[in-house]
Amino acid sequence: MGTRLKVLQTFKALHRTRMTVFKDDDRALTAARLKINEEFKKNKVESSEENIQQMIKMGRAVETVLRENVLQAEHVEENKLRLRPRENLLLENVPYCDSPRKKA
Repeated sequence: MGTRLKVLQTFKALHRTRMTVFKDDDRALTAARLKINEEFKKNKVESSEENIQQMIKMGRAVETVLRENVLQAEHVEENKLRLRPRENLLLENVPYCDSPRKKA
């Protein structure tokens, strides 16, 4: 796959993730959009294949961190926040068991 295509896929993935992670938060959506666009424009003239591959790897890592670790919260009252977890962040709560279960 061409380098240009990988860069564009990373760019699009970051923007899609931004839209889901910061849903309904216009300020965060705008800030994230500006930062993503700024970083890609800043490195637009990069020609070293090795540096481009490292930047693609970094972009994918950032997208993963945003998707898997960022939790949205909103101020409800003074000293109170309401967490708004995305569906894919909620894990099944399985109680700890000392003895292993037998496979069926």
